Amino acid sequence: MLPHLSGVFIESIKRTAGVVTLRAGCQTVPTKCPHCRMPSWRVHGRYVRTLGDAPVAGSPVVIELVVRRFKCLSEQCPAVTFAEQVEGLTRPHARQTTPLRSMLTSIALTLAGRPGARLAAMLGIRIAKDALLDLLRSVPQRPVGVVRYLGVDDFALRKGDSYATVLVDLEARRPVDVLPGRDAEPLAAWLGRHPEVEIICRDRAGAYAEGARIGAPQAVQVADAWHLWRNVAEALERTVGTHHGCIRDAFAQSLATAEATVETSVTAEPTQAVVPFVPPDGTLDVMGRPRRLVARTAERYAAVQGLLAEGKSLAAIGRALRLDHSTVRRFARAGSLDELLVKATGRQSVLDEHKPYLHARWLDGCHDIPQLHQELRERGFTGSVQCVRRYFRSFRPPRLPGRKQQPVARPNPRATPKPRRVVRWILTNPQHLAPADAAELKEIRAACPRLDAAARHVHHFAEMLHHLRGDQLPDWMERVLADDLPAMHSLVNGMRRDFEAVTAGLSATWSSGQVEGHVTRIKLLKRMGYGRANLDLLRQRALLGP
Repeated sequence: MLPHLSGVFIESIKRTAGVVTLRAGCQTVPTKCPHCRMPSWRVHGRYVRTLGDAPVAGSPVVIELVVRRFKCLSEQCPAVTFAEQVEGLTRPHARQTTPLRSMLTSIALTLAGRPGARLAAMLGIRIAKDALLDLLRSVPQRPVGVVRYLGVDDFALRKGDSYATVLVDLEARRPVDVLPGRDAEPLAAWLGRHPEVEIICRDRAGAYAEGARIGAPQAVQVADAWHLWRNVAEALERTVGTHHGCIRDAFAQSLATAEATVETSVTAEPTQAVVPFVPPDGTLDVMGRPRRLVARTAERYAAVQGLLAEGKSLAAIGRALRLDHSTVRRFARAGSLDELLVKATGRQSVLDEHKPYLHARWLDGCHDIPQLHQELRERGFTGSVQCVRRYFRSFRPPRLPGRKQQPVARPNPRATPKPRRVVRWILTNPQHLAPADAAELKEIRAACPRLDAAARHVHHFAEMLHHLRGDQLPDWMERVLADDLPAMHSLVNGMRRDFEAVTAGLSATWSSGQVEGHVTRIKLLKRMGYGRANLDLLRQRALLGP
């Protein structure tokens, strides 16, 4: 007898070519007809049914089950005969036992096709990758149940081409559905079938706002707090980019003041002058000429702004200049050329963290590039000597015959902080900001009143967000509109169009945090599926997987 099944006995066990074969039979009488549920004890015939079972010690197991066919005793039943089924072992037309199917289902939900087939082969189960995918498609979905608090977000199937929408039950902390696209109609249709939804937590997408308004007018829409903070950060970054010239002027003025102080303190003794080193701002190449990217950006900005002044639409400008619509929109929305040049010249370099040390050594009189490169290598620099040579190519010290250069103690030049660094300083809690960064931020705010006003508004918004004071939002928007900050004005106008959801986002504790976690998991599942991650398979794994 099989220990976990009643009424099933084993006739023989044999092992051939690494496969364990069990010969088994059934002795349960009577058996109920699956159609009319009438018991029957009249055996019409027998046949052998071959079933794959869970492996034992890495060896495949095959069960040769002797199945009896019974004659139905009911005259009204449409079935004349029927085959017996063993509960927990067989199913109609199945070639695998229930334990093996459960095991393969778990493998398919976790690893899908090809990786799942490789794992099954290591466990002693022979199955093709396509069979695992078919098994994955056949798994029934769990009932959605009652959803009161819903989270909505989108994810990319093919970035920039096709998207899908995931719906998460925030109470049960599990996804309940995956919809094709990220439009308003599928969301509205789903919400129409679930009138019990009370709260919908979403991002700032207009399609989701429209779908929630149509499908669930009774629900309260909550704009996610993280997305609100991101919108504030984007507006702040545009503001800093527009006024980055003020930051450069402030740092250059402080350096010039320090240089003038040093010059007045140097004796009149004839010594060789040291070339003052001014860190490049990224607009010139190593030969001192304007970078091609900078020149192209300036040319495109002038062309786009000129066509806008003539009344041309963005689509017409894109056709005339042969530019993508998003590029034309970015140049049209830019407040100034400096805002675009900041992004074009603000790229990171492997030399950035070592520049203060290089500036100090240069001003000390060390102009030997190989020596400077060797000193950087000792400090952990991984670049080549040519990287250092190109950086200093435009700053060669003059040579005076017959005289040895005497180093003059000069202040170390400070590199102008890039816009994203300034944005990070403003967005950071002042209590968690390093003293040196806090001092530079204070200097920047003192040099530019508009950046000071933007930083003040951002800090007030952070206090509203942290203390859940959504009732202060109207006053905050009025204070922002009172200052000359176009990027922040655009932010306020967007919040006005979505005022109720933004206010709820600043007042409620619900957020899309767990929704973002499920989106991250779905992205991992999509990459694990390689080219077979169609929406139906991805939906199965997203809703049923671990």
